[in-house]
Amino acid sequence: MLTFTVNLDVDNTVAKLSEAIQAVPMGLVAHINGQANAARRGLTVPADQILEVFRPDFAIRVWQADKRAGIDIPLRIHVYEAEGKTYVAMRSPVEVFAPYGNAELDKLATELAAVFDNIFASLTPYQEAS
Repeated sequence: MLTFTVNLDVDNTVAKLSEAIQAVPMGLVAHINGQANAARRGLTVPADQILEVFRPDFAIRVWQADKRAGIDIPLRIHVYEAEGKTYVAMRSPVEVFAPYGNAELDKLATELAAVFDNIFASLTPYQEAS
C-alpha cells in the first residue's frame, strides 16, 4: 500500500487530486465524502474521503483480460486526517491486479501505475508515511 502525507488539508488535497485526475485524463467515477455523510446524521468525524478513479477504455481491457478482475475497478484513493496530518493512501494497481496472475493485467497495472504517479505528482512535495 502506498501511503504518504501532504502539507495540505483534506479538502485542498482532494481538489488538487480531482484536477490532476481530469488532466491525465482519467475519470472521477465517485467521490465519497465520509465526514459530510456523517454530518448529515449529526455526527462529527475526522476528514475522510475516497476518490474512485478509472476510465472506460481501461475497464474494457480489464474485462477482456480477466472478467473476475472487474470487482477491483475503479481504483481508489483514500484521503484522510489522522494525528493532525493529511494522509493519502492507495493500493497500487500492481498490488490490486497481482492476485490474478495474468500477463495482460500485469501490463495494464504497470501502465496504470504511471498514470497514478502523475496524479500524485500534483501533490509534491509529499513524503512516504512511516
